[in-house]
Amino acid sequence: MKITIQDCPPEAEEEIIIRCRALDESLLKMIYSLRAGREKLTVSRGERIFQVQPSDIYYFEAVDNKVFAYMEKEVFDTRSKLYELEKQLENTDFFRASKSTIINLSKVKNICPAFNGRFEACMENGEKLIVSRQYVPGLKKKLGL
Repeated sequence: MKITIQDCPPEAEEEIIIRCRALDESLLKMIYSLRAGREKLTVSRGERIFQVQPSDIYYFEAVDNKVFAYMEKEVFDTRSKLYELEKQLENTDFFRASKSTIINLSKVKNICPAFNGRFEACMENGEKLIVSRQYVPGLKKKLGL
């Protein structure tokens, strides 16, 4: 694969052109990750509103009809529903791990089997999250196992 990078004038819009014989899964994943990397998510804490990169989020969790975005040391509220975030972040490193959790696989340190067919994901910030039995096959597929 050949990669060419050209400078463009400040007034010109940045553009990425992909020339390929066939659009395979690896190219699609790269395209989706480029799109997700440029789009920021709106989150809040109290009265303050923030724009954050999805790549900075470790996981999302739904608790009592609210969805929280967990970062390394901070927690934010988000107005999005879990299923909306799952759709918005599909084909990225985010993975639905249970009915109430979406995990950023790029922030997972390791994954090990837990009891009753579930898996435990140890995050880089030390937190441990459970991957429900129902979502384990999808996780294995996403990891190429």
